[in-house]
Amino acid sequence: MPQKDPCQKQACEIQKCLQANNYIESKCQAVIEELHKCCARYPKGRSLVCSGFEKEENQTLKSPAK
Repeated sequence: MPQKDPCQKQACEIQKCLQANNYIESKCQAVIEELHKCCARYPKGRSLVCSGFEKEENQTLKSPAK
């Protein structure tokens, strides 16, 4: 049986917040930060929910400085 994603709760909270605020991301920054904190607590690949943040970080690191 697959293990539950450790950051699933935070991901659901982001969805609820976005829906409640007409998808205005700036109104959900605190909830998004909680997901970032959760993702930082687990090794890469442990949380499917965090894989989007991992890709985002990799792209930021590879982007040339302006």
